[in-house]
Amino acid sequence: MVSKKSRSEVRRKKHMKLRNRFSGTAERPRLAVFRSNNHMYAQIIDDTVGNTLAAASTLQKDVKAELEKTNNVEAAAYLGKVIAEKAKEKGITDVVFDRGGFIYQGKIKALADAAREAGLNF
Repeated sequence: MVSKKSRSEVRRKKHMKLRNRFSGTAERPRLAVFRSNNHMYAQIIDDTVGNTLAAASTLQKDVKAELEKTNNVEAAAYLGKVIAEKAKEKGITDVVFDRGGFIYQGKIKALADAAREAGLNF
């Protein structure tokens, strides 16, 4: 009998494969995205020193106040706009997109498209 791996374990393995291919630098930090069942999180990370330069999530009060639900495509798009604005305040325009092992569709795609529209290049 073949045992099936859990979705979270498959995602973690995909994420590690992606992380071996690229990392964030000071000139071009990494935009890391994590999605849970209820919320979304985005961070801009400089991997050379291990610092988080900017972060946003649907848990923050100012973001949550603008949203009806925190786990849909509209919330992801708004979060993409917020993280792009925070990055531009810090002088960051170019990033490497880390989808975190998630498939590039739906919420992840909406966040990426909104961040691009707001001025991030990746």
